[in-house]
Amino acid sequence: MQNIKKIIFITIFIFVFGLALPNFSFAHGMSVSSSSPDNTAIQSQQQEEQEGKKLLDDLSNKTIDCSQFKDADFEKIGEYFMGQSIGDTARHIAMNEMMKGMMGEQGEEQAHIAMGKRMSNCEPDAPMPQSMINTMMGGGMMGNFGANSMSWLGWIFTASFLVLIILVIIALIKWIIK
Repeated sequence: MQNIKKIIFITIFIFVFGLALPNFSFAHGMSVSSSSPDNTAIQSQQQEEQEGKKLLDDLSNKTIDCSQFKDADFEKIGEYFMGQSIGDTARHIAMNEMMKGMMGEQGEEQAHIAMGKRMSNCEPDAPMPQSMINTMMGGGMMGNFGANSMSWLGWIFTASFLVLIILVIIALIKWIIK
């Protein structure tokens, strides 16, 4: 059951933040730059992911336990898991920038911390940051349902997102019943 929670969490996390293509404008005018990150940014991101992998290895080898981790450690673990899910460092950096644009730098860090806590099994039920929840449901990615500023593209994205959520729920119910 724990693995199912992980799969569902990763799927939702990547879906929520991964649908944005380069230069895709959201309801409130936010966009993701299509420029490629420089080598320094790529090396820094890769180093952070490697540090997260080492922390996970130490945890699985029992040379460290969850009580010794700080939020900065969980953030690196979250970066590692996100990097593994995305597979491309430049896209990971772009996604992090998109998250910062939507939730602020602290919100982006808190999202990685929550992911690190959940995925390491140190705190499998760690709450997602409120800024991420507000972004998903409120003014960020989904837009305000009654706002005049929401473009037709925002409505299409919102409708697609809701349809996908309904389909996932139906599939989960069918899978659980079987």
